[in-house]
Amino acid sequence: MKKLYFTRHGQTVWNVENKICGSTDIALTQLGHEQAIELGRQIAAGDYGIDEILYSPLIRAAETARHIHEETGIPMRQEPRLKEQNFGKWESTPRDGAEFQEAKAQFANHYEGGESMLQMAWRIYNLLEDIRREPEDKTYLLVAHNGIARILQSYFQDMTNEEFAAFGIRNCQVLEYEL
Repeated sequence: MKKLYFTRHGQTVWNVENKICGSTDIALTQLGHEQAIELGRQIAAGDYGIDEILYSPLIRAAETARHIHEETGIPMRQEPRLKEQNFGKWESTPRDGAEFQEAKAQFANHYEGGESMLQMAWRIYNLLEDIRREPEDKTYLLVAHNGIARILQSYFQDMTNEEFAAFGIRNCQVLEYEL
């Protein structure tokens, strides 16, 4: 059976400041670089069997993938569909703001210039279906964002709207799925 691994990028300044990064291209902090290097070492020492790293084009994910690649030698390739959701007017605002938390539960909302949850789910679900249809049993590590983690979780598990909106993972945490 095919395996799929997912990790969220390392820490960014806006993670520290509790701001919504979304599609804004925010770099890693020094700790974020260290987290990514440590994750690469963990993968190199473990029994993951990863054949290829697919990563978001945003610098925080690209740098995380690069560090993992440097520690493991696993080939890496940019995958544009892994880019984080554009949260429109909410980009750079507090993550835990009450208005944003309410807006995040509106799956068809474009956040005044952004991308809806439904649009993001469509592109991520299509990526997962493309991977599922590949003839070889290739194991991937996807390096992306918290919003993408939420979509992946909803692909593999039934979730209520509340569970979906509340789901998140830590920086450089690894999730494992079977396709």
